[in-house]
Amino acid sequence: MNSSFSSISSRSWFALLGFGCFALVAAGLGLQEILRLSPCPLCIFQRLLYLCIGGLAVLGLLWPAGQRLCLALIGALAVFGLAVAGYQSWMQAFPELANECSMSDPNLIEQLVDWLGVRWPYLFLATGFCASKEWVFLGLSMANWSLLMFSGIAGLAALLWITKKS
Repeated sequence: MNSSFSSISSRSWFALLGFGCFALVAAGLGLQEILRLSPCPLCIFQRLLYLCIGGLAVLGLLWPAGQRLCLALIGALAVFGLAVAGYQSWMQAFPELANECSMSDPNLIEQLVDWLGVRWPYLFLATGFCASKEWVFLGLSMANWSLLMFSGIAGLAALLWITKKS
């Protein structure tokens, strides 16, 4: 294993992961406000996953004895996020083949997002369409970037799991 990776304490990695997830949510909110973007239900659900992963990272930072459990949950949420971001990326690549979010009976993700949007609209109100690419940076949509971020989180969780003793 790379000595520079293993020389950093696991608590530092948990702090970095928590900060990174909360920073991603803040950046998403900032872009949403500045560029007047309309987040879709899948975007909002990914935002929720980042908040949950960030919360678990803070829990792992504050509760070292529970770091293995936090890593397992973080890894599972990151893989779930990969699936959601991958599905949205597919929808954006092939909009003619995709059933648009909110165009039929709402699924469980859409129901949760609707429920959260009523309670905390600033964070969770979904007003956009999942197949639209309102924002592209370096040729990648926000869903594509989210796919990369969830990949990185899953990879970090796996590395921490492997290198964590006890």
